[in-house]
Amino acid sequence: MNSGAGGHVVLLGDSIFDNKAYVDGGPDVVEQLRGELPSGWKATLLALDGDVIAGVHRQLLALPDDATHLVVSAGGNDALGFAHLLEAPARSVAEALELFADAQERFGADYELMAGALAASGLPGTVCTIYDTPSAGPLYRLIRTALTVFNDRVTRAAFTRGLSLIDLRIICTHDGDYANPIEPSVQGGAKIAKAIGALLDPNRRAPRSTVIGG
Repeated sequence: MNSGAGGHVVLLGDSIFDNKAYVDGGPDVVEQLRGELPSGWKATLLALDGDVIAGVHRQLLALPDDATHLVVSAGGNDALGFAHLLEAPARSVAEALELFADAQERFGADYELMAGALAASGLPGTVCTIYDTPSAGPLYRLIRTALTVFNDRVTRAAFTRGLSLIDLRIICTHDGDYANPIEPSVQGGAKIAKAIGALLDPNRRAPRSTVIGG
């Protein structure tokens, strides 16, 4: 890692970052991230297992005074709240899409407020997409498809505000990356930590995309 002025990255959101309870004594994401950061940097965990998008507002109130970068992974629990739609009766594809459109609007309204608060902090902000679920799961294809409805609002909120985006869907791609259908394992956490570290360290080469929005 490179020496120089240190930064302080704060992790906000849900159990994607606050996964200590799911790694059987192994390192959680924030511990793994500390090993990925440039020399002189530190990381703080404010994310809370079980929290929803609206909870990030409360977490932002607890930011350390010396915070320099914010990373949010939130929305998975909100999307989970709409899981019943996968079994909801519908008389046509259009009717099914209407159900998901309503869910998307509700999810998007919360996410827009959160992204606005993140941008208003004045600190460089990053959000993460909601990752898929293990491919061995019986509903994998349905869940992966349904999540695109919610991830569309994540990407739109990020790009319209100039926030960076970490796409967990293309980072956690193996079943071993998951401790269960929702939380990341030690293996998955290491991948997430590496992605955050690469984002924060300009001297590390990592695949990047440029998006022109607004």
